[in-house]
Amino acid sequence: MWTRIALTAATLLTMSCKEVSNENPLEHALASENPLIRNVMDHLKEHEVQIRYTQIDRRNDSIVFTDFDFQVDAENYFYPASTAKFPAAVATLEKLNEIDSLDLNTRFYVEGDSVETTFAKCISEIFAVSDNAANNRLVEFLGQDDLNRRMLRRGVAPIRIAHRLSAPNADDVTTKPLVIYLNDSTTAVTESIINTPAKPLQLKYIKKGRAFYAEDSLQMAPFDFSLKNYYPIQAQSALLKRTIFPEAFPKEERFNLNQTQRDFLLEAMHTLPPQLGYDPEEFYDSYVKFFMFGDSTDPMPDHIKIYNKVGYAYGTLTDCAYIQDTQNQVDFMIVATILVNSDGIFNDDAYEYDEVGIPFLAQLGRELYQYELQRKR
Repeated sequence: MWTRIALTAATLLTMSCKEVSNENPLEHALASENPLIRNVMDHLKEHEVQIRYTQIDRRNDSIVFTDFDFQVDAENYFYPASTAKFPAAVATLEKLNEIDSLDLNTRFYVEGDSVETTFAKCISEIFAVSDNAANNRLVEFLGQDDLNRRMLRRGVAPIRIAHRLSAPNADDVTTKPLVIYLNDSTTAVTESIINTPAKPLQLKYIKKGRAFYAEDSLQMAPFDFSLKNYYPIQAQSALLKRTIFPEAFPKEERFNLNQTQRDFLLEAMHTLPPQLGYDPEEFYDSYVKFFMFGDSTDPMPDHIKIYNKVGYAYGTLTDCAYIQDTQNQVDFMIVATILVNSDGIFNDDAYEYDEVGIPFLAQLGRELYQYELQRKR
């Protein structure tokens, strides 16, 4: 999918440490003279960067979050792409926990689809390789309205999941029935769910660029995202915090997951593709891990675990990650998005993912990791 530069774990972990200043650590990282950072910061307006870096401290058995934001504004729209699969996975687990006859290992298929799967397999595929079909099966199970309600009632806001991903029925408001195996010989068919039609979003930067392709025809007008999914930095950060540290929130803001489900979710979020049997040449460790290792195809070190969900589409790269170094007792969160579409044309597949976007996110992760190694707790 991408061409990556070689960056060994040894090189990463022995990078010269900068003196920690008293200034905002995120601003300090973005002031780096590293060309991977400078290349973006010197052309900031065109990249629509938004970043939230969260420090994590433990005081008297409590978790304390300290957020540092750069250009974070829920009114400034960016396309969330596959990061929207994270809410679908969590909402699915919560719904499963409410239905006695279903669990993670229940087999099912979507009516009209020949692929038989399980809820566990769908969630694993979502995090390991960002599989679109797996996500869409969960949307058929949930429906858009229920998915959004589950997020909003736990404080994950603002959010509006309106469509499936890369599917001919992406915008259908009616879900397809699921054929569920109650046992080896008995199946049940779920009812279709009719959802609320999406209303156009009224946000800044909802129309982007100068032109776009539609069915191989170039349209000389900005691309309109007003009916697309909406999942800004604040909501992504809120879901990540509630997933990793539910105990930091009041009961009404915690998702109703049992311990088996939560353990499974956390394992899925950090498990690397080769560990699930994917070809390591194509699906290397950092295939969907942009921060710190995104610009390398080398194996990631065992003591660094990244619990995350990335998205990349329409020239927009986003990563929502909890990064944990078990060797040095360091952990922190980053949620960031960047637009890399220098020609201003959407749907032309000419985006600077490899050249600009992924290297920026990788170096941003490394800069903040170096800061965290020195930060007093």
